[in-house]
Amino acid sequence: MNKKTNSGLKIICLNRKASFNYFFEDLLEAGIVLKGSEIKSIREGKVNIADSYAIEKDGELILINSHIASYKQASYSNHNPTDERKLLLNKREINKLIGKIQRDGLTIVPTKMYFKKGKAKIELAVAKGKKLHDKRASKKDRDWNRDRSRYFRKSS
Repeated sequence: MNKKTNSGLKIICLNRKASFNYFFEDLLEAGIVLKGSEIKSIREGKVNIADSYAIEKDGELILINSHIASYKQASYSNHNPTDERKLLLNKREINKLIGKIQRDGLTIVPTKMYFKKGKAKIELAVAKGKKLHDKRASKKDRDWNRDRSRYFRKSS
């Protein structure tokens, strides 16, 4: 799913499930610490961030449950596909996010991964989980918008 947008971003993967399961309060961009075989696998587009989230460990943010497939051509230096990966943010941003997580009961979920000027970046959302009735309402709105566009297309 390699899409190139106008701003020079090359989107690697999206987390569509996140917008259905969470209300986003804040979006921010972070870098990721990767090994050589991981970045090669990412360039091939073999990434899944659907079930991943970020936690605080020793004053740093760590990405959990992101799956980067093993690189086929890597030999002994291949990586574990479900390793924890460190996120690169300023200390001030990390402290602000840790405070939100602990105080407000929010979580940090990745929404998309992309290349920006040749570097792999990840967009993180500070999010609050949706209840079941909220999910039903968003599904109802999505269905109505789809039906409405069909009706207007037929009438034109």
